[in-house]
Amino acid sequence: MSHSPAPSPWITRFAPVLPAGGQVLDLACGQGRHARYLQAQGLRVTGVDRDGAALRALQADTAGEWLLADIENRAWPLEGRVFDAVVVTHYLWRPLWPQILASVAPGGLLLYETFAQGNAAYGKPSRPDFLLQPGELLQVCAGWSVIAYEAGLLRTPERVVQRIAARRPLGDSPTPPAPLL
Repeated sequence: MSHSPAPSPWITRFAPVLPAGGQVLDLACGQGRHARYLQAQGLRVTGVDRDGAALRALQADTAGEWLLADIENRAWPLEGRVFDAVVVTHYLWRPLWPQILASVAPGGLLLYETFAQGNAAYGKPSRPDFLLQPGELLQVCAGWSVIAYEAGLLRTPERVVQRIAARRPLGDSPTPPAPLL
């Protein structure tokens, strides 16, 4: 079994509130530190990444659905699918916000943690396109029930992050309504 880094404490903190046997999307799953952890908690995991070698390693020792996809340059591979939770860590591609939010089932959870403005002082990423702006996750999740939100400097290793756990409203339709003519 390959050993990936330990899962983020942010993800392990909220995993217990996910429904037993629930379906989770791990977006930009990489080597699967969260996919493996969530699968071990009895959750059904779908992982998406553009790194074929990482997905093959994950597939070799972890049950789940593993999708090789370049989500920044190709069509969204999960159109119309919703999950009890969507997990995103250390990844930011703003044009995907609508697809990410639409992938969370009504009543489901978004667990998101990535680098934020100010991180350049501690290393990479340092480009503004890859750093959340102050309060950006709160703006993205406007209208959702925010369970927890944190922003600031973390130690070991030192980095500046934003992270949110937000529940999509129950009455929220999975796809936006068609415009009235």
